[in-house]
Amino acid sequence: MNNLQNTVQLIGRLGADPEIKSLEPNRKVARLRIATSDEYTNRGGEKVKQTQWHNLVVWGGLADICENYLSKGQEIAIEGKLGYRVYTDKEGGKHFITEITVNELLMVGGHKVS
Repeated sequence: MNNLQNTVQLIGRLGADPEIKSLEPNRKVARLRIATSDEYTNRGGEKVKQTQWHNLVVWGGLADICENYLSKGQEIAIEGKLGYRVYTDKEGGKHFITEITVNELLMVGGHKVS
């Protein structure tokens, strides 16, 4: 059961092209946002669609693949772990961010990449 601790799996569509940053000569990070949707019927019998947005962080060689092969609107499947971070902006306001660090990525209709 230890393998199930802090594991996230999602399938969704990219809301924008990946944002890529080079940190060191051979180290990159990609930041992505994907949307997942869920549908349900409310008490009035109407179908309601809810969309959730998820922040993704991708490191190293997988970030290179994101840079070269992913674009807005593309459907992907990911596996990763959930994390939280806090930062303070220039005005002193605290911001809390929830993000998923991606370990595996599958371009739907494409090949699995680890």
